Amino acid sequence: MEKVKERINLLRDEADAARTKAEELQAKVKTLEQENLAKEQEITSLSHKNQLLETEVEKLETGIKEAKAAADESSQHGTQNETLQRRLQLLEEEAEEADKTMRETNEKLRQTDVKAGHYERKVQALEGTRDQWETKYEEMAKKYAEVRKELDDILREIGSV
Repeated sequence: MEKVKERINLLRDEADAARTKAEELQAKVKTLEQENLAKEQEITSLSHKNQLLETEVEKLETGIKEAKAAADESSQHGTQNETLQRRLQLLEEEAEEADKTMRETNEKLRQTDVKAGHYERKVQALEGTRDQWETKYEEMAKKYAEVRKELDDILREIGSV
């Protein structure tokens, strides 16, 4: 009788531990899913920023072409030519800066994409672990119910004696 009670208490403790572990894993999965969502939002933001920068680069390149064409047409006008050369130089610097920013944004986008893939794999692994713990919890609950039934049967037999 004492062994049965000890076994029941042991099974209760194991069931409680499994339930606690499952809750912790569910919280961890939720946290990782939130991080994954944040990374996906960051990817979207960086993609949008990349598109804006590409548009800006195209606009600047068009400005450079226009400035070069204007500079070629007005080469006989020294003052105007110097002004256009300065404008051309500024536009080229802006284009280089925009290109540099675009490359950095692309690198950040790639890194964020890699991290998002890592977090997705991590979430899948944790979900698998959680499923294992849930299965173990269900098995323990089933064993507990069986032992409880056996105990009730024994108590009924003892009571009827």
